[in-house]
Amino acid sequence: MAMASKAHAFSEDKLDQHACGIFACVLSENVPPEDQSDVAKTIYLGLVGLQHRGQESAGIVTSGVNKFHSYKGMGLVSNVFQESNLATLKGNMGIGHTRYSTAGSSELINCQPFVVDTIHRHIAVAHNGELTNAKSVRDELLKQGVGLSTSSDSEVITQLLTARPPCGEPEGADWVARIKYLASKTQCSYSLVIMTQNSVYAVRDPYGNRPLCVGRIDKSRDLPENQELSGNGWANSNVFSWVISSESCSFPSIGAVLEFEVDPGEIIQVTSKGPKSLGFIPPTKVDDIPAFCIFEYVYFARADSVFEGQMVYTVRQRSGVQLAIEAPVEAEVVSTVPESATPSAMGYSQQTGIPYVEVLTKNRYVGRTFIQPSTRLRQLGVSKKFGPLTENFAGKRVVLIDDSIVRGNTIAPIIKLLKKAGAKEVHIRIASPPLKYPCYMGVNIPTKDELIANKHNAEELALQVGADSLQYLSVEGLKKAIQSGIQLQKERKIGHCTACLTGDYPVELEW
Repeated sequence: MAMASKAHAFSEDKLDQHACGIFACVLSENVPPEDQSDVAKTIYLGLVGLQHRGQESAGIVTSGVNKFHSYKGMGLVSNVFQESNLATLKGNMGIGHTRYSTAGSSELINCQPFVVDTIHRHIAVAHNGELTNAKSVRDELLKQGVGLSTSSDSEVITQLLTARPPCGEPEGADWVARIKYLASKTQCSYSLVIMTQNSVYAVRDPYGNRPLCVGRIDKSRDLPENQELSGNGWANSNVFSWVISSESCSFPSIGAVLEFEVDPGEIIQVTSKGPKSLGFIPPTKVDDIPAFCIFEYVYFARADSVFEGQMVYTVRQRSGVQLAIEAPVEAEVVSTVPESATPSAMGYSQQTGIPYVEVLTKNRYVGRTFIQPSTRLRQLGVSKKFGPLTENFAGKRVVLIDDSIVRGNTIAPIIKLLKKAGAKEVHIRIASPPLKYPCYMGVNIPTKDELIANKHNAEELALQVGADSLQYLSVEGLKKAIQSGIQLQKERKIGHCTACLTGDYPVELEW
């Protein structure tokens, strides 16, 4: 299988990794057989659109006539898949996965989707998230004599789905009962796509910790003459295929539009006839509220994705507005470290009236060289990554906006670079609260001891990194920026997981 070198490392001052990405495609019943080659290519392009969520491995499994076809490999999506291996992935539906490891090491055996044989033929499973009780469930499976071949909690999920549910399935395969049995044995966090011979199921845990949405690809953009809208939007005769994705940002590149977001705990079945809701997984406790990961908004997701009816870019912009209200400062220039916090910087500028300008330009190829620098060149640090746009800020007070500070290793050299290039003052503003606790639900946040916010308060950190001042957005301010724009399609409770900020985890941890 195709192999590739490990993807570029994230900035030392950013979160270690992103969450995995899952994608699925199901052709409409009216699509002729000759167009079935589109399934694998559609999933491939969908995974490319989710590449920011994981760069260690990628895989696609398709369902053909009485047979599953699979191809997986280590590295970026574009390195794993070529025209030749995509051509072998035949069928009218399929699922895909791009991974980074939280539970399970980075090796080929842990690549997803997983495929197993069951009494009701093959199933394939792709998982985004991390089970907080994976160890106890794994131990229980082993005691039952179930053999496990990987170190991934996603295999635990797959094996639970192979078990006959308590109802006994008197009328044949009951995948909803199997999914609910899985849910009864696990806690968060999971978003899943599960493929059987003739259906794909999209499932979120009852807390909705990780995102999942459904879209459609139409045969034409214009509604045919005398064609009426169906209850789901467009009549199925005009739909080419249905797609499922971790984020809606993957839809435009394949000509898809967002149809709806899967609700927390919801089980959606997608067949050639279209999507259908099959009910909900009940929460562990009656009064439990959703716990959608708040850092999907802050950092993980692509800015053009839509969560809870609102675009991530707009939420980040509102975070900048709220940050300006909470932490104003006298300055002549607002800017950002390219380019994750740009929407927040624009919001800060909008609220304060201080003009937004770029103060740094980024060398996008610095991580792509195979030549190892000498010790002297290595010590140049951020100077290799960023070039100062001196004329934009020389002699001026700069407000530099960033989305988060993790270890605090990168921000100090950037401040030093700006001041050396002529900045009169550099004030740091962070468009999220201090990051203080690890995540056990699918994001590889460093240990508590590694997080700089547990060692220094804002004033102490400002002194350490050489900033003239440093302030964070409050937890309540971040919640306000998010929740003020939520537009849900259905009536349900609103809630977000703030565990990495507050230590308040939505479920009891196993250890």
